[in-house]
Amino acid sequence: MNGNGAPPRVGDATTVTAVSTEPATSTASTASAASAASTRTKLERGRSALGPALELVHTGRAPTRAVLTAELGVTRATAGAVAAELEALGLIRVDSRPGGAGGAQGRPSHRLAVEENGPVALAAQVHPDGFRAALVGLGGRIVATAPGKVTVSADPAQVLGAVVEAGAALLDESGRRCVGAGLAVPSAVAEPDGTALNPLHLAWPAGSPVRAIFAECVKAAGIDGPALTGNDVNLAALAEHRHGAGRSAQHLLCVATGHRGVGGALVLDGRLHSGSAGLALEVGHLTVNPEGRACHCGSRGCLDVEADPLAFLTAAGRTPGPEVSLLQQARDLLRAEYADPAVRAASEELIDRLGLGLAGLVNILNPDRIILGGLHRELLHADPERLRAVVADRSLWGRSGGVPILPCTLDHNSLVGAAELAWQPVLDDPLGTLGAPAA
Repeated sequence: MNGNGAPPRVGDATTVTAVSTEPATSTASTASAASAASTRTKLERGRSALGPALELVHTGRAPTRAVLTAELGVTRATAGAVAAELEALGLIRVDSRPGGAGGAQGRPSHRLAVEENGPVALAAQVHPDGFRAALVGLGGRIVATAPGKVTVSADPAQVLGAVVEAGAALLDESGRRCVGAGLAVPSAVAEPDGTALNPLHLAWPAGSPVRAIFAECVKAAGIDGPALTGNDVNLAALAEHRHGAGRSAQHLLCVATGHRGVGGALVLDGRLHSGSAGLALEVGHLTVNPEGRACHCGSRGCLDVEADPLAFLTAAGRTPGPEVSLLQQARDLLRAEYADPAVRAASEELIDRLGLGLAGLVNILNPDRIILGGLHRELLHADPERLRAVVADRSLWGRSGGVPILPCTLDHNSLVGAAELAWQPVLDDPLGTLGAPAA
């Protein structure tokens, strides 16, 4: 019993004195070992939080150390140590100036931001009108770009060699450390081999091993880190979910038309839904007009050929020219000549086709948000009420309250998404990927 008649508590100092028969040196040794074990546990816990902490800063969800503490569910000291280690790795900046209320007492908290001069990922995108290479830092920030207006040949190695060469030149000029490379292609990318299953709008052979070719080009250029490949709309959706119009959505549907064709992607709880072999959400081959145009896939009236830039230009009675991309020609026409009856009629025709396709997807997927990219973003701006009315009228869940339909907000979102592929290993394990910071 202790002094007040209560039973002894575990760890009570008087209890230890009363019942211990071990030598004092043994007790001190035990305490030292326990302290060391506790320190190791705290260190492991803090290091296991590095990845989640970096992702919170990367996606803008932890603007201050107080928010980081709350989101991670750790102590202020642990959050401070985690932030300091990420800063030592050159990934984030910790600003001691007040950044808003830091706790219940309203104390100001340290502000957190990605390090603007930190490492970058090499991002590359290939489309029917050429390619673009870029350096992308944390936070989805494009540091530098190198567009290439070239004829995309039937040899994937030639094209990918050119885009990697452009990216390597950007890296040399920047002097930045590179964490890896990501490539966006206008094709479903089959897993696990990384083959371009159906590059319908490129001259590449079906099943081209684009990931292996890209990795070989990256290695030959002396660029460190992994080299990864994905479908361009999938990567656009990932970028928009982390940095753009898709933030906070739990079931995000993205539909976009780029230079040719129509693609789609679904992000569920922060992860791309790619299906069993990377081939999910080929929305371009939904039939929206059974008597419509012949599609490359062998069917007719697919969204791919009924709602892309070429379809719009054709419906408006315009003959495409070689000067700029089809996407740019369609955008320019829609913006500059929307008052023209032929252009307005073409716009309404594409909106109706797109709305029909979206309605079917809403019935199947029940998303909580839809975002539109490429020409579809321009069509939404041109007549938002018409598109939303078509989707609401043709979908069961649309009638019950409607699904928000928003424009994508990121420029070059497929490039940013390609960079996300390269950044992911760092987000998963910053210390293991980049190594211990210099002493």
